[in-house]
Amino acid sequence: MSATPSVSPRNSSKKPKKIFVLDTSVILFDHNSIMEFDEHDVAIPLAVLEELDEFKKGNDTKNFEAREFIRFLDKKAGNRTINNWINLNGPGKGKFKVVMAPKVPDELDATKLFGSPKNDHKILNAALHLQLEEPNRKVILVTKDINLRLKAKSLNVAAEDFLTGKIQNVQGLNRGREILTGVPQKLITQLYATRRVVVEGGKVSAKITLEPNQFYIMKTGKSSCLGFFHGPTQTLELVEKNTVYGIKPRNSEQTFALHALLHPDLKLLTITGVAGTGKTLLALAAALEQRREYKQIFLARPIVPLSNKDIGFLPGDAEAKVNPYMQPLWDNLKFIKNQFGERDRNFKQIDEMVENEKIVVAPLAFIRGRSLSNIIFIVDEAQNLTPHEVKTIITRAGENAKFIFTGDVQQIDTPYLDEQSNGLSYIVDRLKGANLYAHIMLEKGERSELANLANEKL
Repeated sequence: MSATPSVSPRNSSKKPKKIFVLDTSVILFDHNSIMEFDEHDVAIPLAVLEELDEFKKGNDTKNFEAREFIRFLDKKAGNRTINNWINLNGPGKGKFKVVMAPKVPDELDATKLFGSPKNDHKILNAALHLQLEEPNRKVILVTKDINLRLKAKSLNVAAEDFLTGKIQNVQGLNRGREILTGVPQKLITQLYATRRVVVEGGKVSAKITLEPNQFYIMKTGKSSCLGFFHGPTQTLELVEKNTVYGIKPRNSEQTFALHALLHPDLKLLTITGVAGTGKTLLALAAALEQRREYKQIFLARPIVPLSNKDIGFLPGDAEAKVNPYMQPLWDNLKFIKNQFGERDRNFKQIDEMVENEKIVVAPLAFIRGRSLSNIIFIVDEAQNLTPHEVKTIITRAGENAKFIFTGDVQQIDTPYLDEQSNGLSYIVDRLKGANLYAHIMLEKGERSELANLANEKL
């Protein structure tokens, strides 16, 4: 009897399922990543479980991802051994298993070739082992670690980034604003007179159609104006330059941003731009302006320690450890206070709001379990969040909540994230035109001429 199984003509044309080997970085990026490989099989090196064991303790998002993935494997395995293939149980899904202590020939052993038994090299050995064990199937290492991908390719192991949630065309991301020429003079005149004009279907002229929740600099031969087309009501709104809690917009971009931040129908905002464009300052000023409409203003940012050291390395209690990372938020609050005299009611009001926890500044890791109703929630440096993290934050929104994400998608401080895969780019790409959402990109720096010089030339 032949050892080769018979293959029907119908199945002979089907390509063998691939085997994807997951690195720890992918799991910490999204614990559901194991379910993103369609009908193909997924292998988890034992070294990955060892690394997840180190990450499972703590309040940061990566700790949550590690715990959730470990629980997922335990639930799927049940009483079965995980070093054998187990069904992932989903429509069109493959199987998974844990690769225990892979054995590979000395000439292929990554721990010897690279001179170190570190986990990265053990993960490479798991992929090499599967290549030898399954010669008829393509084995692909999936990692967000660029260096590990390079090492894999040097050993003739196929390696890819985890692409789920990755933006393909960053340069084409929505800027939130556009310059329009040839706008009918009648429309601009009417807009100045009534402040709002209904434009059914966004049709301004035969050649101009407005997009929902976008900002426009509209020009004719004689005049111009700033406008915002509110999609749900099909209304073109006049955008005016107003001072908000002592902060006056210095350019059209900032004027657009404040209009969006103060708009009662917009519950999710993203503001992107390089350092010094006023992203966080505008968001905070607008939040203070709306203080009577919400019970609390919450300012948060992800903690990205220098040299990837945990904040436990810093001296002091929990508050002392995180204060250095929150200082930029306090600086913006202080700048707004300084727009008023010490005896001014607005100056004293900010101090009172901080004292009564009407304004709270804290790292994102400290918000777990909090109610996110009746709150303005500002997330600074959102480019350091994953798509899964921003989704988790937004899905916790309760009644009368407003979420504002600010950041610079070109200044990412978190390993394994880039301009294409960070959560801020993900929101801008996925939510364009959504009823409750608006975005504005700030390009002109207003901090100082020196800051502008650094952004342009360095």
